[in-house]
Amino acid sequence: MSEQTQNHPAQSLPARRRLFLLLPLGVFLALAAVFLMQLLSGRDLTAVPSALIGQPAPATELPPLEGGALPGLDSRQFAGQVTLLNVFASWCAPCRDEHPVLMALAEDGRYQVVALNYKDKPENARRFLGDLGNPYSAIGVDRTGRTAIDWGVYGVPETFLIGKDGRIAFKHVGPLTPDAVKSTLLPQIEKALAVPG
Repeated sequence: MSEQTQNHPAQSLPARRRLFLLLPLGVFLALAAVFLMQLLSGRDLTAVPSALIGQPAPATELPPLEGGALPGLDSRQFAGQVTLLNVFASWCAPCRDEHPVLMALAEDGRYQVVALNYKDKPENARRFLGDLGNPYSAIGVDRTGRTAIDWGVYGVPETFLIGKDGRIAFKHVGPLTPDAVKSTLLPQIEKALAVPG
């Protein structure tokens, strides 16, 4: 009997070792299948969902940019008009890349373009806007980043579309490009403008 019990563990050891060696391969194949399904789903992988879509814009009251001539950001100014709120910082390279797109968007007088200046030094933000132009009608300074958290900001730049009813209608994460504006943002703006105010 003792001879059988000694043989039994020796026989099962290679089977356990094989299972142990195949386990990482099985996990890898399962993860690869999940990633492949995501790629083939046709879903926009750059879209980041926001729990704020359809919700009232967070109550916001931020001071103006020091040394600037524009008012600060107050969410009460969203009521009755379509608003694009852009979250930017002078230290953000993609913000610099998207700035010409914002300048073009600001030329359309049917909606207002406002800004949340994120964790920036006032002199750097003024220099940024002095060099590239100022598309904004109001700029609120969020020195600590607390307001950005309330808005669900993942990182700069981000742009929010707020409808006439003061609710967030759309969110774009990352820099605005001419293609993104044409294919996604402008249709959303037109939809928001069509809602009776």
